[in-house]
Parts: sequence; C-alpha cells; structure tokens
Amino acid sequence: MRRLPPVLIEDGCSRELVSLIRTILAACKEISFRVGQGALSGVLGSTLDENIQGETQKKLDVLSNQLLKDILLESGYVKAIASEEEEGTVAGSPDAKFIVAFDPLDGSSNTDINSLVGTIFSIMEAPEDGDPADPTIFMQPGHKQVAAGYVLYGPCTTLALTTGKGTRIFTLDKTHGSFLLTEEFAKIPADTKEFAINASNQRHWQPAMQNYINDLLAGDTGPRGKNFNMRWIAAMVGDVHRVLCRGGLFTYPADTKNPEKPYKLRLMYEANPMAMLVEQAGGLAHTGEQRILDIDPEHIHQRVAVILGSKNEVEACLGYHK
Repeated sequence: MRRLPPVLIEDGCSRELVSLIRTILAACKEISFRVGQGALSGVLGSTLDENIQGETQKKLDVLSNQLLKDILLESGYVKAIASEEEEGTVAGSPDAKFIVAFDPLDGSSNTDINSLVGTIFSIMEAPEDGDPADPTIFMQPGHKQVAAGYVLYGPCTTLALTTGKGTRIFTLDKTHGSFLLTEEFAKIPADTKEFAINASNQRHWQPAMQNYINDLLAGDTGPRGKNFNMRWIAAMVGDVHRVLCRGGLFTYPADTKNPEKPYKLRLMYEANPMAMLVEQAGGLAHTGEQRILDIDPEHIHQRVAVILGSKNEVEACLGYHK
C-alpha cells in the first residue's frame, strides 16, 4: 500500500499543496483521536453558544475548529481560512498560495450516539494580489478547487481525496499514523436502488421532489418499476461516503419550513468539495437548477440545494425538475 505524499506527487501536485494537505490531515488525526475517546475525552455534549449558522455548538465542534484553525494559520500555507464555525474569514499569511474552507465536524450531533462524523475541506488557489482579510478572495466557483476531501471518523478513519485526477480512498494506519491508499479510484455506479433524504421534511418539499420521492417509494408497483431502499445517517460525510463506496443518491432539497432559509447545506465547505469528489468518481452533483461546481458564490455561508450521486439516478431526479 502506498502512502499519501508519493501518490500526490505522482499526480503532479506541488510540494506546497502536498504540505498543505498533510497539515490538514495532521489536525484530522488529532480530531480522530478525540472522537475515538468518546466520553473519556470530556468533550461530548453541547456548549451554551450558537455558531454563525444559529446552530447549537457541540464541544467537539469548537475543539475541531480550533485545531484546524490553529494548525493552518501557523503553517504559512494559507492566505485565509473560512469555517462553518467562524462568522467571517480569518486572515493568514499574505504571500501564501492557497485558501481553505472547511466544516470542522460535520454531523457533530452524532457524537453523542457514537455514530458517523467527519471533517470536510476545500482548497483553492488564492488570488496573488488578494487581501487576506477580504472575504471576496473566496468567491470562486467550485470548479476552481485544486483539491477537496473529507475525513470520516468511523470504525476506521478514512480519507476521500481528489486533486482533479480521480477520487481516491485512504485509510489511517493508526500503528504509525500514515494514510495509506486503499482504493485507487472510486467509481460510482451509474444506476442505483438506494437514496438518502431526510424524510421528516417531506411535507415542506417542492412538488418536483415530492413527486420524485413518491415514485421511489412506490417501488416496483410505481412508474420506476423497481424497489428502492432509503438510508439516512444525518451526516453528509457519511451519506456521501456510502455513495462513493457503492452508489446511491443523496439529496437535501429546498423546503418551505423556514422561508428565510430554504436550503440546508453550505456551498463553500460542504456542497463544493462533495460535488468535486462525486464528479471525479463518475457521478453528478446538481442543485436542481444548475451544476453545483458552476455556482458563483455570493457569500461565505451561502446555502444551496444538493442532489448528488449515481449519474443515471441524478438525471432521473432532475427530470422531475424540468
């Protein structure tokens, strides 16, 4: 099994990009240890605060964010960072080549029930003349990402990573702390019989998604002519990992539950990196209106609808939106 750095160098990644990815993973290994300690770590449960999203922060949210923030800003490899847990961007080294956006602990409510959580990250090149303190340096469409990935903290610690030359899967060997290549190129099957959606929101969905899901639930007695299984981990990182491993469709569509927030998932540090990983594995990633990676961001915490996964099933879903 090959270690991560030689694989990236063979792909033509610069030494600076390899070093940046290794820096992110150093923080993720520490997060993995804290998550794995569970109640023994003393960091389960919620704080008394809310993040900029208006969501109650878990203690591990705060810890994970601080670990990533500190190690990235101290590394000298980033001009600025953006995080789900930070109100604005945070300036780094003025002459650095990269900017990083991340969700430090996706699905953090799952820590209290010992279920899947993970870290999602997106790396883009920083404008050479950009001000590190100016959030507009992050306003780039997702297709300009130079790398994207997530680290899944489960029975094993798994890294899914792309630098634009396919999506690879690595596993952390905890005996010596290295990520080893365990799947050369993930390939998402074009067809599937699995879908993942938060069905508790069904009454709030738009008619197109209502009709699509109803036809899936009708199974072999409905227009699709086959039975589907529904899965829901309540952590995007876990649901997308299942898609990469065996196919499927994951969606968090627009809903009318809160008219001021029709979308749930954040573009910069959730939808964009996951879309790149999925597309590099042969899948599709869409909002129902446009390709996710073509969206021009308007602000750091912008939210979007997400439909991603097996190519033919995503296209079938999009057919309901026409």
